[in-house]
Amino acid sequence: MGVAIVAASVILGSRVLASADDTVAVWVVAEDAAAGEVLGPDDLETARLRFADDDRLARYFTVDDALPEALRLRRGLGAGDLLPRDALGEESLADIVELPVPVAPLLVPPAVTAGSVVDVYVSDRGATSGSQGRRVDTGPARPALAEVTVVDAPRPDDAFAASGDRQVVLAVEASAVSTFYGVLDAMIDPVVSIVRRG
Repeated sequence: MGVAIVAASVILGSRVLASADDTVAVWVVAEDAAAGEVLGPDDLETARLRFADDDRLARYFTVDDALPEALRLRRGLGAGDLLPRDALGEESLADIVELPVPVAPLLVPPAVTAGSVVDVYVSDRGATSGSQGRRVDTGPARPALAEVTVVDAPRPDDAFAASGDRQVVLAVEASAVSTFYGVLDAMIDPVVSIVRRG
């Protein structure tokens, strides 16, 4: 009788634990990958995660989904990122260009690397006025680029920069380049800063 009770407890406990595990196995990127790269089997890993709702889960590929034949990235992904459905495809790649942006090292989050998704803001130090050379308040920083992917972001000590700036190379739509430089040209003394998205 005692053995039967123990066996029943073990079976019941395993069923309770199994029902409590509501995680889902999904694909994640093993290493940083830039826009335009084609992922292969060695570039993907699996992870079990819990999602808040089905709508959020539907944004990503699970291991039970049939993956597209060509896993070409429309935007960069970082190591450990989930594989989003909207990150794959051939369209719009021809319109993507690489834009080098010089940024002061303290205005770039340390975690920004190839594959990071960032926003770019530009503020104006303004002109000086009066004999004391005081700065003119030119207002808050303006958004210049939104949700763009970092292609390369070498550390200042890894790449020579006479100005001391850190060069961050971004993958942007070709039409956004003139808009970005238009924002810079409209300012007297522009300062670029980068904000990393989750």
